[in-house]
Amino acid sequence: MAQFSYKARRRSGELVEGVLEVADRSAALVQIQRSGLFPIAVDTAKAGAVAGSQRAAKSINFTSFLPESMRVQLTQKRKPKLQELATFTTQLANLLKSGMPLTVALNSMMHLQTKGIPANVSRDLKQEVTEGRSLSDAMVRQPRIFNDLYVNMVRAGEQSGSLVEVLRRMATHFQRFAEVQATFKSAMIYPVMVICVGILLVIFFMTFMMPKFIEIFNGFNIELPLPTQMLIAASWIFTNYWWLMGLVVIAAIVLFKRFQSSAAGGRKIDEWQMKLPVIGNVVQINLFGQFSRTLGTLLQNGVPVLTALKITEQVMSNILIKGAIAKTREAVTDGKTLAQPLAQSKLFPQLMVDLVRIGEETGDVPGALNNLADTYENELQLALRVMSDLIGPMLIIVMSIVVGFLLLSIFLPLFRLISSIH
Repeated sequence: MAQFSYKARRRSGELVEGVLEVADRSAALVQIQRSGLFPIAVDTAKAGAVAGSQRAAKSINFTSFLPESMRVQLTQKRKPKLQELATFTTQLANLLKSGMPLTVALNSMMHLQTKGIPANVSRDLKQEVTEGRSLSDAMVRQPRIFNDLYVNMVRAGEQSGSLVEVLRRMATHFQRFAEVQATFKSAMIYPVMVICVGILLVIFFMTFMMPKFIEIFNGFNIELPLPTQMLIAASWIFTNYWWLMGLVVIAAIVLFKRFQSSAAGGRKIDEWQMKLPVIGNVVQINLFGQFSRTLGTLLQNGVPVLTALKITEQVMSNILIKGAIAKTREAVTDGKTLAQPLAQSKLFPQLMVDLVRIGEETGDVPGALNNLADTYENELQLALRVMSDLIGPMLIIVMSIVVGFLLLSIFLPLFRLISSIH
């Protein structure tokens, strides 16, 4: 029996390496595929490979103590960003538009080095297409890069003979979502910076400045006011039990992740997010815009409505919206229109329901959904601006209260000290 080292990917896109002891390379490929893996490379094992794999198996995996959601984030390679997918898609569309055959275009993509998408992705796609598979079937084997939305739109483009046009629409789709994400992140930069600076200032004051004031107060026989006593107790905890506070923070994060990964916990958090003042409005507008844009883009490119609803359900991050889409898909399967179950869910606004109903009556549901997406994207810009304008003053008020409490706790005993001297 010969030994073969292999590299393969799970359906989630995670890279797997190992060593098999089989009769030949063909048997190794069969065994890898039976394990539900997609083989990337199978070679004769080098000396020490087996020992290395055994040592790795015996080593302690500390990530096993973390929740599953955190383990996935730590072990898997990151997915490409929306802007990176948009760039990759645009480049491929431009090459095909110039008249290049698909295999030649994919070969050129290997040398363009799109950020976030390794060159071996294009190389594997080219190999699959050369062997006779369609581009969409080749992309199915790389789910970490190409999700169901991407694959089904490419498949629809192949079937309709308009692959270039579909790729360009997809690039526009990703570009719009990337712009929305960038707008949201830029709106959150100022609040996050204020919070971080405030926390650092409080920690610095409690661990370095407050102990010096405590020495001054201890040198005089005066009764300390309640705010000062509270601040001294907090400073003592910061100074002597900072490590315990760090453990408490880590434990809180782990417990939150466990709660979030549970079905009931994830549903509750998504519900809270949609009901939060100010922020909840932004979350809802973003979700409605994402739903409209994704479903509209899929339907516009010829994806069947049931498949489009299933893909949209997978793309959405909010559990409540996912459930509403799943019920909508079941209702459409039973012969109902799209607008009816959307209205029954009580989650989607009346504007969306009415425009979808009009789109069904006129035979242009994709156009209605894309118009809705444009409307919500414009509303999102305004809502983010309002949120940023409100959060800024609120943070200033909170920081003023904290700083005022610190100053009051310091100056009250100083005033008493001065009064006792006189």
